[in-house]
Order: sequence, then structure tokens, then C-alpha cells
Amino acid sequence: MNPATPLNIERCWNFIGIEGDRSCPQLATYTHCRNCPVYSTAGRYLLERSIPEDYRHQWTELLAKSRTNENSQISHALRTTQMTVVIFRLQREWLALSAQIFKEISPASVVHTIPHRSNQILRGLVSIRGELRLCISLSDLLNLETADTAVQSLSPVVYSRMVVLEKADKTWVFGVDELYGVHRFQRDELQDPPKSLTQTYTKGLFHWQPGGSQMQRFLRRATLTHSVSYLDDELLFSTLARKVV
Repeated sequence: MNPATPLNIERCWNFIGIEGDRSCPQLATYTHCRNCPVYSTAGRYLLERSIPEDYRHQWTELLAKSRTNENSQISHALRTTQMTVVIFRLQREWLALSAQIFKEISPASVVHTIPHRSNQILRGLVSIRGELRLCISLSDLLNLETADTAVQSLSPVVYSRMVVLEKADKTWVFGVDELYGVHRFQRDELQDPPKSLTQTYTKGLFHWQPGGSQMQRFLRRATLTHSVSYLDDELLFSTLARKVV
């Protein structure tokens, strides 16, 4: 056969060889194109061919485009990452914190004041499974207004509970007026809080509509959508460490 050139490289194994109609007479001798000297010569030709003048420019553009697409995919993935939170109510406000920092949900317990230490934020000590934990008032820390009238709840059976949070070996307990539970939403659903909202600890807002076929029989406001404040747990824990400990 003729020496390997761009022309017969294209017409060789792709057409009459193992990848084509297999009409090449050399197949009877070599069985497969990779065993044929023409195939080896073609490989050497590809490796020894002259580099085009715009070789670097072509690869620069190709790599830049690849990096741009990769960054775009990463950015999109970060925006659409699913977030898992626990939703609860304090006074009239529906709030949420990352589910990762929730250690336990406990029935309401008696809070024992600490002499010369207890205040509006630090309520005192509470026993959780036999361990004494610092109990705070998240409502006072967030400066939430006290509800003068009864707040319509999601379920006819509502009772206050103690929430135990743990992060970086720090544990805090606070009471909630109502607890919905775990909720998942996409990160890109998180909206910036309005400028008029002066809640320092709010990372953003998301809209939440309670649902579920089993729960809807008990809900009074299942058709309504609630605006929930997603709290910054990092800022919350650092503030508590500074103001309370």
C-alpha cells in the first residue's frame, strides 16, 4: 500500500479496514488494522507532523472555553444545591435553621435561673436527658415582638418544645412556640431580605407552603404560603458565645 498520507489514512481502516466494510486484502494477513504496518506508519505520521502556526492559539481558546463551561456548571450546581432546614415559629415569625445543627427536640422543661447571670437572653439552665444545658431566649436575641393576640397555628394540636442545637462543640437550648419539622428547598429559591427588614441574623427569605396528604387533614392554613426567615447559624453561635459565655 502507499505510504501513509492524510488522504489514505482517512480512506484506510475507516473505510476498507476493521472500522469499514473490511474489504482490505491485508486483513487476511494481519487480522486487525492495528497489526498492519500502514496503521503504524499513520501513527508515526500523526506524531511527527508539523505543528500548525496557530496551534497554541487554538488550544488556548479550547481550554479557556472548557474552563468557562466548567465554572458555569459549578456555579449552576451551587445555585441549585438542595438545602435542608428545620422550620419553627417564635411569636408570629416563622424561622428556619440548617438541619445539620439540630441535635434533639425535647418536651418543654423547667428552666432554672443562674444567680447573677440570667438575663433576657440567657434564661438559665435546663436539664436535657439528665445533662444541664444553657437555655436562651431566641426571641429576645432576635428582638421579636411579642404577640398580643393568639397566633393561628398550623395544627390544632400545638405545644411548645425545647430545641437543642450543637455546632463546633457548642450546645444551646431554646424554646419554640410551634415546630413544623424538616423542609427542603433549592438554594436558588433563597431571596435577599427586603431593605426594610432589619433582622441582622437573617441570611435570606424563602416561601414555604405546608403540605402533605396526611397533614392537610389537620391544617387550617394549608392553602397559604408563609415567608420564612433563614437564619445565619454561624453569626448566631458567635453572638451567643460573645454575649452569654
